[in-house]
Amino acid sequence: MARPIRVVIVDDSALMREMLKDILTNEPGIEVAGVARDAAEARQVIKVANPDVVTLDVEMPGMDGLSFLEKIMTLRPTPVIMISSLTREGSDAAIRALELGAVDCLAKPGGSDGKGFEETARELVTKIRVAATARLSMRRPPTAPATLPAPRRAGIGGRLVAIGASTGGVERIRDVLAVMPADCPPIVITQHMGPGYVASFAARLDRLSAPAVQVATHGARLAPGLVYIAPGDRHLTVARDGTGLVCHIQDSPPVTGHRPSVDVLFGSVAKAAGHNAVGVILSGMGRDGAVGMKAMRDAGAHTIGEQESSCVVYGMPRMAFEAGGVAVELPLHQIPAEMLRAYDAIGERPRA
Repeated sequence: MARPIRVVIVDDSALMREMLKDILTNEPGIEVAGVARDAAEARQVIKVANPDVVTLDVEMPGMDGLSFLEKIMTLRPTPVIMISSLTREGSDAAIRALELGAVDCLAKPGGSDGKGFEETARELVTKIRVAATARLSMRRPPTAPATLPAPRRAGIGGRLVAIGASTGGVERIRDVLAVMPADCPPIVITQHMGPGYVASFAARLDRLSAPAVQVATHGARLAPGLVYIAPGDRHLTVARDGTGLVCHIQDSPPVTGHRPSVDVLFGSVAKAAGHNAVGVILSGMGRDGAVGMKAMRDAGAHTIGEQESSCVVYGMPRMAFEAGGVAVELPLHQIPAEMLRAYDAIGERPRA
């Protein structure tokens, strides 16, 4: 019999602690290993309980939840789900928490007293089960990343880079874009996230990156120095018109359970750009992107998968690799340079 997932609950609200405890205690395969009301108490509880997952509030007396999350990820990496009225979709707190290494975020419905939390109990349990599979590494002190040189052929039309990610992708996409030059290749991204997150995510990336980052809109033209992110709950595809490549936004049904879907994006890139593309699949749960990446590789694109050693969840990259869609697997820190190298080599490698 499998060992239950051990969870520590950290929240300054006694009512919320009890509600969370009741929900998780009644869930098969999950065990509440401890509760804490603030960061000081949580440090001791986590040290003794050695949990698989921590749920963490943002607003707490003393050290706030985001500061405590950063310490956890630096000193004792543990899968964390942020649960707070401040981590509603679209909030800066939610995006910051995901950047710091939180596996996911969940808003307290009905306000900070947790009223009506039963409505999101199933979502909480699902997120905990996913978080328990996450592989986390020790965070290093932040340093200013060195910008990579622009490809010699960045300005040649009809070429692009497509990136897909899910769990753990927010931090990875930020790290990839942080080293991109201002005149980087055109980049399109599908990251699994709710519609409320995307605008804040794109705006934060735009502030932190040299290229211009924005939410993709229908008809937006791909060009060097522009990065487009799929809007929440709509598919992003790429199409070719008379003068180059443009973004198309579609309301078609979910694919592999997702909208936006990485498979949909990659499949469209295979058709519109063929060998003139580079595909990258990063950390994520499930198999979205496996079929699309295989289509890209079959069309002559160079395809890169994140290596298991650096993934939070080695699901999507593994499925793409096993499907034959990944030409090379690399740890995250080597992916940006390989991405630009492969982009510059378009036209030099043999077509499929």
